[in-house]
Amino acid sequence: MLEKTDNVLVQLFRYFVVSGLSLVIDFCTLFVFTDVLRVHYLASSVLSYALGLVINYYISVNWVFGTRTYSDRRKEFAIFVGIGIAGLGVNTLVMWICASLFSLYYLAARVVSAAIGYSWKYAARRLILFRS
Repeated sequence: MLEKTDNVLVQLFRYFVVSGLSLVIDFCTLFVFTDVLRVHYLASSVLSYALGLVINYYISVNWVFGTRTYSDRRKEFAIFVGIGIAGLGVNTLVMWICASLFSLYYLAARVVSAAIGYSWKYAARRLILFRS
């Protein structure tokens, strides 16, 4: 069960699990930074997103994707982060629109932004980094 795989359906399910775990960590960190430490919700979102990104990378390369496109792990991580930064831009914009323009609670805005970013990040990472 913990072996890497090139089966797209298994990868998609595993990526969903990993993204869910990353989102829980992101969500909890976002709450702590914003409500406990009183950091602005957009700054908190960037910090919590970065933590989720690192966790997502580690689990993705060790459990989700079987084939790696690049043998240079630094290059692979840089591309993974680049995709994540693009996702962070979308995340921040969606959170700002939801929270500032539509007065949605910032944690609810984070859920909306996560839903929008999930499919795009999986597809980009699968096509660019983990082709089989």
